[in-house]
Amino acid sequence: MTKKLYYESAYLNEWSTTISGTLEREDGIYVTLAETAFYPHGGGQPCDTGYIGELPVLDVVLEDNEVLHKVAQLPAHTEVNCRIDWNRRFDHMQQHSGQHLLSAVFRDLYQAMTLSFHLGSDYATIDIGLPELSAAQMAEAEQEVNRQIYLNRSIVSYFVKAEEMARLPLVKLPKVTEDIRIVEIEGVEHNACGGTHVASTGAIGMIKLLRSEKQKGNTRITFKCGSRALDEFNDNVRILGQLSARFNTGKDEIIGRFEKWEHEQKLVQTELAALKEQNDIYLARELLSAMEPGSRVITHISDTRTLKDLQSLAVKLTALTDLPVLLLSAVENKVVLARSGAADLSCGAFFKAHLGEYQGKGGGSDKLAQAGFPAWGAAVAFYDFAQKQL
Repeated sequence: MTKKLYYESAYLNEWSTTISGTLEREDGIYVTLAETAFYPHGGGQPCDTGYIGELPVLDVVLEDNEVLHKVAQLPAHTEVNCRIDWNRRFDHMQQHSGQHLLSAVFRDLYQAMTLSFHLGSDYATIDIGLPELSAAQMAEAEQEVNRQIYLNRSIVSYFVKAEEMARLPLVKLPKVTEDIRIVEIEGVEHNACGGTHVASTGAIGMIKLLRSEKQKGNTRITFKCGSRALDEFNDNVRILGQLSARFNTGKDEIIGRFEKWEHEQKLVQTELAALKEQNDIYLARELLSAMEPGSRVITHISDTRTLKDLQSLAVKLTALTDLPVLLLSAVENKVVLARSGAADLSCGAFFKAHLGEYQGKGGGSDKLAQAGFPAWGAAVAFYDFAQKQL
């Protein structure tokens, strides 16, 4: 059985050992070591990566109390030097210890137990047994968890037997009955856990709560600890600085400038909508006046108008004529067919009957239908077909 060095010290990141076994499977090659500090997947915490000799460690799993290390090929020697990706390991230690402390704060402040924990590559989450959480409660929890960090409480781990465990004020009883490992935050909690942790709460650095959201009757908290929290702060400062420079204003005035900009944009959009409406009316009249005698359908190909624009134009045209209206957008490879109430035509039924022949997708009602095509050639072919049929 592999000796698990990560239980002896989470800070050990280099050691020498012997390869004790190899295993070739369909998904790759695995080796076992006489001693390993590589932490396997478990308890919501991802595995460590690093090197066995010069071979990168691709994955680490625990099976039947044996630690398996996935590598690309068999090592050339049985005596190997190993090293862990320390930045990844310490990041996981900060996030996991931060989760324990944060869970304890939510439990103490709001009697909300942690139901699950996820440690991702960018952020971490906990689901707590609380149907909702206010912004004021989020702020209070963040203040308290960081206060506990500043107190620099010690974090220790040790194994106990079942009778010893029964005397501890555990957060919840573990599922295992042997090799029970306790992680204790001084003066805060005792928790059964097999993960790697920092030596004191001060090493967590800081915890930033990013957001809360409802999750199946509970609340999910997204947070970052330590270096991740610092990176988040630096990203926000960078973005805030760019916005300040773009709007030529101080950071405290950015929201006001955004509100002013949004108001100006609404005015512009209102003015633009009015101009589009007027332009559609002019174009509709122009198309009607340019029709050849005896025409039975109004057609138009636009190089600039979107589907939404063509739909608006179609409404204007059908208000002025009983003839069907067929429009094509070169911008989006889309076709619109419309009619007034007097025309004897179902636009939706016509599209449903013929779109498949031209790889078109769409549909609509009796009075208005629209369709999109994968290429310009298909759109034009359907447009020409529909023009002849109508």
